[in-house]
Amino acid sequence: MMAKKGYWVAHVDVDDPERYPDYIATATPAYERFGAKFLVRGGGHDAVEGPARGRHVVIEFPSYQAALDCYHSPEYTQARQIRQQIARGELLIVEGHEE
Repeated sequence: MMAKKGYWVAHVDVDDPERYPDYIATATPAYERFGAKFLVRGGGHDAVEGPARGRHVVIEFPSYQAALDCYHSPEYTQARQIRQQIARGELLIVEGHEE
């Protein structure tokens, strides 16, 4: 049986858009190392139930463990520190559905 994919689901309000590229540049090595694939990265949205933040991101990883390992990696830890200074939001790591 193959490992279920893992996903990051993030809802973010960016408070300092000028520094946001610093976060992306710092996070990219972690994304590359753990096989991240962006399925949703910003873009338009409609809040049809409940409040919404300004930016939404869904990242797919080859496994749930890879998603967790990326978040806890030294590379992403550095990026997370930047993000937490310039943005507010929620980030969930979820296991994919087995078909």
